[in-house]
This record gives sequence, C-alpha cells and structure tokens, in this order.
Amino acid sequence: MPTLPHDPHAHTMTFGDHLEELRKRLLFALAAPLPLFIVLFFFSDTLIEWILLPVYDVLAVHGLPPDLQVLSPPEFLITKLKVALIGALTITTPWLIWQAWLFIAPGLYQHERRFVRLLIPGSAVLTVAGVALMYFVMLPLMLHVLIMFAADMRVPVPPPSVPAAVTELVESTPVVEIRTRPPAPLQPGMVWLQAPEMELRAAVAGDDDGTVAVHVVPPPRDGRIDQTFRVSFVVNFTLVLMLGIIVAFQMPLVILLLGWLGFVNADWLRRQRKSALAVCGVVAAIITPADAVSMVLMLLPLYGLYELGIVLLVVAPAHAVVEGRVFRWRPKRADNPPATADQPRKPVQSEKSVSRETGPADAGNETDRSDRS
Repeated sequence: MPTLPHDPHAHTMTFGDHLEELRKRLLFALAAPLPLFIVLFFFSDTLIEWILLPVYDVLAVHGLPPDLQVLSPPEFLITKLKVALIGALTITTPWLIWQAWLFIAPGLYQHERRFVRLLIPGSAVLTVAGVALMYFVMLPLMLHVLIMFAADMRVPVPPPSVPAAVTELVESTPVVEIRTRPPAPLQPGMVWLQAPEMELRAAVAGDDDGTVAVHVVPPPRDGRIDQTFRVSFVVNFTLVLMLGIIVAFQMPLVILLLGWLGFVNADWLRRQRKSALAVCGVVAAIITPADAVSMVLMLLPLYGLYELGIVLLVVAPAHAVVEGRVFRWRPKRADNPPATADQPRKPVQSEKSVSRETGPADAGNETDRSDRS
C-alpha cells in the first residue's frame, strides 16, 4: 500500500505529472474489467440462469409454462455480452474505487481522508443489502403481482357462424359418443361426439335432393392472455431495477454528506418527515412498475433509509469524524505502560507526595544550596 503524505502541500506535482498520474490510474483501472469481461462471457449462461431463476419460480407457482422467448438471432448474444460487461464492472468496482482513491488521496488532509474512509465502506454495505433485498424479496413479489394482473382475464370469443338449425338440434338432442364413423346412411337429426378427434358433429337435411350435411359444432371457449416473457426483457428489467435500488439505497450517505457540509441537521430532518415520505413515494413509483403493491414494497425500505440517515448524522457528526472519534478501533494509549516481569512498574509520585516526603532538614538543605549558588 503506498504511503500517503500527511500534508498535501508537501506533495506537489506539475500539471504534466498530474496528467501522467491520471493516465497511469486509468490504465490500472481498465486492466481488471477487460480480462474479467472475457472470462465472464464464457460463464454468462450461468449468470443469465441466476437472473431468470425468480421468473421460473413464479411461473411454476401460477401454473404457466416455464418458457421464455428469444425473438431474433442476435438477441441472446447481445444479452450475454451485456450481462458479462455489467458483471465485470460490478466485481471490479472496489478496484476502480481504489484507483480513484490513490489519485485523489494525496491532495487531501488527514481529517479529510477520514470522511472518505467512512463513506466508501458504508456505500459497499448498503449496495450489498439493496441487491439482496431486491433479488430475494422484491423481485419475486413484483413478478407475482405483474402476472396476477392478467392471470384471471378471460375474453369470451364468439364461435364461428353455425346455421340456426344446427344450433337448435344440438340443444335438443342428446349427444352419443361414437368412436368410429356412424353407420350409413346418415339420418338427419343425429348428434354425436366423434372420437378420437373429440369433435361435436351434427347431421342435418341438406337441399331438396335429400342429401344430409354434417356440420362440426365448435365448443364455446374463452380467450386468455398467454404470458410468455422475453429473455432480454427479463434481464433488462432485473438489471434496471437493481441499478435503481442501488442508487436509492445510497440515501443515508447522501444525507450524511449534506449534514457534514452544513446544509441539513438532524432536527430539521426530523421536522421534514412527512415531506420525505412523499418524496420517497414518488421515487418508489418511478423505480418500480406501475402497480401499488410494488410501490409500497419499495416505499418502506426507502423511508427506513431516510431514518437511517438521521441516525448516522447523530452518531457521526462532522466534528467527530475530524477528530477521529467515530468507530475508533485502536485502544487508547496509556500514559504509564504496564511493567514487565524483569522491570517492575515505578510508581508515579505527585508533587504533593514529594513535598510530604521531604522533611525540614531537606528543606533547610535546599535553602543553603540556593544561598551558596
């Protein structure tokens, strides 16, 4: 780990040196995502399966076929490239932040670095919590709600035109199942269920020449909406929802940063709780699909993050961070170190004890010494 200067004025660089340092940090930052992108492309099928698992579970619960569609030849390839790229950037995010920190840190004072060291771990913890909440709780519930909107929808479909005589005959004649063709000659008024086609057929008189016409009577049915999802849509929906939740989960750190800069304080934030609840509702409506259940599921953690920001501002105010009194892990140094077995501890004597131990004779000797000098 490189040693950072305590005083930024002692670390001076020319403009050209700054550009050279920036170029070096950019090359180091790109050295990790690009090879990892190539590696993850060969494992992108596993990543896509991980993203699609909640969809398959929800489809199985609702009794729908677990089939997803790909509507164009390059669609799945583009999806694989997108998942591999986003996975590489996500995994190497700590490395990218570290390179940015090495470029910025030499120009910061020691107390300014303490702010960044508190924000970066907090952002990582909130990001992991947001992704876990989205994948295991919010995404399955949202999919359940979205599928339920069209699961019970039935549209009555009018059957094809059938002669009125056939309809009356079917309604007034009992149906007999016949597994072979009915015996010839057919008689008008016969109604049967032809197997194995399982078609309802009726024989009616034809023209005046005495012919018999056989009509197939279609069964009444209702139209339903077949819910078949596209792979690219499900992946995009999951990634966009994940990005929105990650950004929204940074709210406590934004509140903490605004408090450090002096724009807000804990008392003012407590008085603005109703307004904050309304703003969280608007943000939840933008991030989630257009249904009330998903909005409420997003609203609750957002408002909880607002309250967490107030708590962090009380626990870690700016003056405590500057003095290094927030989350201090190092034990406080003792003025009198503990004695070892070979060297016993020497008692510390105060001025009063020293004056008590010196008697009148010692005091007289001290007076004589001062007179001689």
